[in-house]
Amino acid sequence: VLALNGKIREVGEKILASNGKEVDFASALESCEEAGGTLATPMNEEENKAILGIVKQYNRYAYLGIKEGETSGQFKYINGTPVNYTKWHQYEPNGKGTEKCVEMYTDGSWNDKKCNLYRLTICEF
Repeated sequence: VLALNGKIREVGEKILASNGKEVDFASALESCEEAGGTLATPMNEEENKAILGIVKQYNRYAYLGIKEGETSGQFKYINGTPVNYTKWHQYEPNGKGTEKCVEMYTDGSWNDKKCNLYRLTICEF
């Protein structure tokens, strides 16, 4: 499914890979799950840097495996557990419930964003 040609990174127990495609959040998540993984989800600075490496390689913002929960401003991992490591850009998150997804900028910081935009797909396994 994923053509890897050198676009694969290991960080800790995780393997990160991107197919270079830009799609909406639901499609990105679906393609990662079909490949047996999930969307890249930084749990610490090291993982954030590894994901950033791929973001920089493509020079494209990427969706992360984090979504806003029922409570505005409260973000959770795809599996529903609360986020314990964050790297929000200054003044983010600011969507107040209207921006449910999270993207990574090319400097490694995060921004809450609408889920229907096309962003780079980065999966973790």
